[in-house]
Amino acid sequence: PYYCPQEMADDDEVHHFPRFEGFSRWVCCMCVVKFDLELGQAMEYIFPEDFTLSDAEKANICYLSFPDSNSGCLGDTQFFFRVRCSGTGCGGSLPDYTFVQPGVQQSLLADGAHYYGFSYFRQVKDKDSKRGYFQKSVVLITKLPYTKLFSHLMGVIAPEYFDNGAVSLESAGHDIDRWPAPLPGKPLSLPIMGTVIEARIPSKQDKPASVAASPPGAPGPLVLPSVHEIDMYRLLYPVVKYIHLLWELVLTNEPIAVVASSPTICSEVVQALVNCIMPLQYCSDFRPFFTIHDSEFKAYTTKTQAPPPVILGVTNPFFIKALQHWPHILRLGQMAYDSKGQKMSKSGGTSSLDSKPGLFTLYKPLLGQDKLLLQALSSKETGKRRPLDAQNAILRRHLLELTHTFMIPLERYVASLMPLQRHVSPWRALPVLKPFDADSFLKTVAHSGPQLTSGLKGDWVGLYRRFMKSANFYGWLRSRQAEANGKLRTLYVESICKADVLFWMRDKTEVEIVDFLIKMKLLMQSATSEHSLSTKQHQQLVSQMETMVQRLPEDLRTLLTR
Repeated sequence: PYYCPQEMADDDEVHHFPRFEGFSRWVCCMCVVKFDLELGQAMEYIFPEDFTLSDAEKANICYLSFPDSNSGCLGDTQFFFRVRCSGTGCGGSLPDYTFVQPGVQQSLLADGAHYYGFSYFRQVKDKDSKRGYFQKSVVLITKLPYTKLFSHLMGVIAPEYFDNGAVSLESAGHDIDRWPAPLPGKPLSLPIMGTVIEARIPSKQDKPASVAASPPGAPGPLVLPSVHEIDMYRLLYPVVKYIHLLWELVLTNEPIAVVASSPTICSEVVQALVNCIMPLQYCSDFRPFFTIHDSEFKAYTTKTQAPPPVILGVTNPFFIKALQHWPHILRLGQMAYDSKGQKMSKSGGTSSLDSKPGLFTLYKPLLGQDKLLLQALSSKETGKRRPLDAQNAILRRHLLELTHTFMIPLERYVASLMPLQRHVSPWRALPVLKPFDADSFLKTVAHSGPQLTSGLKGDWVGLYRRFMKSANFYGWLRSRQAEANGKLRTLYVESICKADVLFWMRDKTEVEIVDFLIKMKLLMQSATSEHSLSTKQHQQLVSQMETMVQRLPEDLRTLLTR
């Protein structure tokens, strides 16, 4: 687990403290942030109490847990943010979920460099307060990008806290501590404060066709069809005609500023953009909610260099000027639908952030639009007949299939770089994946590219050229290279386990045999550290090494067994 409290017992007394190992698989900590007249936002409480956050992390979390003052959020407001982590609770205490969660989709792995914060902010009039308002946020901090699950979770925990105080967070923590591990592909029952959330984490084996809306008559809001999917159609409805252009911008890691009137809208829209290229992992930075107090504010708003490949969600009108040099600005007004899918009526007054929704960019898309899709999504007649869940499912499936269509030629080309299995021999060097050659790949697009099957027409080769310069491409390629080389190492280990080492030793010198034993030892150490060696394989390799050592002179045996 990536959080494990230090032992808190002394020599004379034995105290029994929960270690929260189950809790730490899902959540880092839960915080309460209040407004202090002298200090501004300040952290009032943290659970577990000995979870360590650096001063910079505390400051960022405190500022991000409150909406910008211009938002005028009365009542309860839920939103989420993502912030860079740097303290002792960051990378050093994070498990490698590629091994803890075998089969999890790359885009849903725990984030070693960032915290996700899920804030439940309450602001109500309070005549006893000098400011005239009660202002406080309950925040859940985690490494896992399960936005739907944790947003729902905070909707359960935070109201209980405001009614009953810190004991509610402790009670919730003990409930989460009993949750099963976050393994993909299995139904999970997650008890929390007298209710149960039914959820499932997607696996790599999930097919695009398996993504669907909630089945009719599914029991209540505690059954989550997805732990991470945002209601994309509801959020992007005002700009749905730009959906293919937005997909291109996200795919190629272009800088995008999302300007909205509330942190709820901007955080959900940023996450919807990131999700629109799933299952491909978005490998640049993205900030669902960003403020002028963020420690990286200057780096992301400087005009002395090109904007970084980041997606920022902002609500402060100051950013309209601060980000005017950014190439792509997505402005969103009032949502057409609320979170329950109900049509919203337009309010009388509007702020500068509520007007003129649209995508402001000079970018010329390389692909055309799917006019049938846009007609189905934007038609008033169709929209009246089709439920919002169905609209969401249509849009998600289209984007998923579009990403899948785009990635198939790349996946096929990388598969062709794998050495043939017959070339894997225990007596040769461990084979590795051949290097990726962009020109060679582009030649394959001409005769087996997505233009043959996709309904979108345009410059697919040009889009691949852009993509191959992006962080998304390099992140995907590193992942595939690691998978391929891991598979080759597994085949190599299997070949050694099955090899007739005594027959091979007949005409080999002592130097060659010792050299081979050293290579085997290094291979075992590497495979063990990467959790890619089974217990049976480990025993077989040890047996093979012992067999070879026993055939060596006594002086060498003594040296090798030290």
